[in-house]
Amino acid sequence: MAIGTGAVAQAASHIVARPKAVVELFTSQGCSSCPPADEVMKSLIRQGDVVALAYHVDYWNYLGWNDTLASKDNTARQYAYAKALGRAGVYTPQAIVNGEDHANGRDLGGIRAKIDDLGKSGKGLTIPVDLSMNGQEIDIAIGAGPEDRKGTPLANVVVVYFDVQERVKVEKGENSGRDITYAHPVRDVQTIGMWDGSAKRFTLPRSVLEAADRNGCAILLQAATSDGGPGRILGAASITVSEMVQAAQ
Repeated sequence: MAIGTGAVAQAASHIVARPKAVVELFTSQGCSSCPPADEVMKSLIRQGDVVALAYHVDYWNYLGWNDTLASKDNTARQYAYAKALGRAGVYTPQAIVNGEDHANGRDLGGIRAKIDDLGKSGKGLTIPVDLSMNGQEIDIAIGAGPEDRKGTPLANVVVVYFDVQERVKVEKGENSGRDITYAHPVRDVQTIGMWDGSAKRFTLPRSVLEAADRNGCAILLQAATSDGGPGRILGAASITVSEMVQAAQ
């Protein structure tokens, strides 16, 4: 597209702030049970009050199709959740809600019920996390915990990088011949700091998204289990960024 003289490109962003929950779907292109769960992800994203992330796992690759979005790190995260939740194994599609409970990823009603139950029991997202675009930077503001911090765990500040969507034509395996669009597939997870109960601020250069060819990230304030695995999520927010071309007046 040609840009006329005097036109400027500026960032357009969409932010999910103060969400009700974080839903992490563990899915696979090679699993015939997963496409309905991938559609559930889209429904959760459309709600606008949930941070929804899709982690593609690699343990179904032996069925004949290597998931193009899968990683060993995603598989390791699911196994770490299984250990934390006292489960003997993993399955797809599995939805983890707030790092605290799980549901079948195809069961939208069940996932929503888990969100409501966790909120009522005090295990919802209780710590505010706010994101904003500031020029070429993404500002992260994490609120303070309650004055009486007994029982409030230390938490990692985790950045989850994702694509808004990826369209894949599956050529082999159980979903052979299907053309599927995946929402919010996770491409990388990094810890950028620690939260000790006091208000904290962090800054991410927007270039970290561009360098990895990603257009979204979520910030998870996540406690760790005793062995360092992922635990309860205390707060979250997400942002998707794109370029918007606007002609000068």
